[in-house]
Amino acid sequence: MFTFLFVLTSSLLFSQHQNFNVKKGFIAEGYDVVSYFTSNKAIEGNKKIQTTYNNVKYAFVTEANKKTFLANPEKYIPQYGGWCAYAFGTTNEKVSINPKTFEIRDGKLYLFYNSWGINTLEKWTNENPEKLQESADNNWKSLQEKQE
Repeated sequence: MFTFLFVLTSSLLFSQHQNFNVKKGFIAEGYDVVSYFTSNKAIEGNKKIQTTYNNVKYAFVTEANKKTFLANPEKYIPQYGGWCAYAFGTTNEKVSINPKTFEIRDGKLYLFYNSWGINTLEKWTNENPEKLQESADNNWKSLQEKQE
């Protein structure tokens, strides 16, 4: 019985963890999710100032940012599990991001792929972000429902 519960719990945590982009062990590759909002900058967090929320690790620049996050974590969690918002809106794929390429839209954090001459934030901006956001929201909701 213990083995069954352990396997069940582990598989549920693993499947939930797969929905989050935790490259380098942290959401947003260890960048401080609060700093995106407070300074409108991507600032790498200090791995010594961290917390875990819903089995996902977050790093912060300061203890004050960590405290701000803990007071309202849902406000700071990147959309679509920290995967590229553009890719989620166009192809419903989990694509890695460049944590320095982001947008705050309607009080939410969106992260984007930006490498090899492809900046998906520019594509997002030029290709009707409202429509892409709606598509990405629907794709994310569908993924979450499949996990339940």
